[in-house]
Amino acid sequence: MPSVRDPMPSFELFQPTSVAAAHEVLARHGQDAWILAGGMDSFDWLKDRIKRPKVVVDLSGVEGLRGVREGADGIEIGAMTTLTEVATNRSIRERYGLLAQAAGLVASPQIRNQGTLGGNVSQDARCWYYRAGWPCYRAAGNICYADTPVGRNREHAILHADRCVAVNPSDTAPALIALDAKFVIRTSKGERVVDAEDYFIGPDIDITRLHILRPGDLLTSIRIPSTWAGSQFYFEKVRDRNVWDFPLLNVASAMAVSGNTIDRIRLSVNAAAARPLRLKAVEAAVRGKARTVETGEMAGALAVRGAVPLQFNAYKIPLMRNLVKRAIAGVEEVKWAY
Repeated sequence: MPSVRDPMPSFELFQPTSVAAAHEVLARHGQDAWILAGGMDSFDWLKDRIKRPKVVVDLSGVEGLRGVREGADGIEIGAMTTLTEVATNRSIRERYGLLAQAAGLVASPQIRNQGTLGGNVSQDARCWYYRAGWPCYRAAGNICYADTPVGRNREHAILHADRCVAVNPSDTAPALIALDAKFVIRTSKGERVVDAEDYFIGPDIDITRLHILRPGDLLTSIRIPSTWAGSQFYFEKVRDRNVWDFPLLNVASAMAVSGNTIDRIRLSVNAAAARPLRLKAVEAAVRGKARTVETGEMAGALAVRGAVPLQFNAYKIPLMRNLVKRAIAGVEEVKWAY
């Protein structure tokens, strides 16, 4: 674990009160600027002196980035809305309970009171080598310390690893992908709207980031269409401790059924790879089939096809297989099998 090296490095602090002012500061300072949302990720980097931005842009005073707004075709959630607000909002709980459940399982009540939805989907990798300042691939070095014969990699990737084997740690990300959410980003060229699954990137695209935001960009809100409102939802998070901890794996699904037949489904997992994975092949395979244990078993086997374990995380393969199976068939119908 990184040692604490108080005090923080010095930086210039900006506290804008509007989206326009925040974006102007970010655009002006570019790579020198650091966005501070709830601070749950940022303060670790700053206190350990691993990140040394010249400018910190505190968004806590930008009211335009907060709140849940209902529209004709869904809802829009400000990026600075706290995870507690997301988990307890009546409209989200009633129509998009998948997201409410995912947000309610993040960390601890104290962290959810401070942490934001935008911060949860934009946090950096949690690999302890990277967090401790080791010169790994992600930190412009030429080695992945976790992917060595002596590396500690129990929490790391089993799929789509490319040099870096760190995983995406977000709990809300797979739920937003399953709900077909859209991320609204303010850029130098104007507003850009991207699908939730396209917001996240792996090391094959850019090993220094887990998302598409570039210097000067600002995630302003997340829109959830009414397409999956009131569907049958499933979210499960497996972690070492039942409070505070990051996921060893999580799964999220939104499903529309006729009787016992799966008409439509969106299914996503996280902490299996550097980016949340939408399991499109599984969706296609179960569409039109009965929601049974047998269908779940088939889906689970398909989901882990191509998975390659590291020295200490082979358990993730049966774990992911069973989580997908449970998401398809339902908890009460499925027995865990290893």
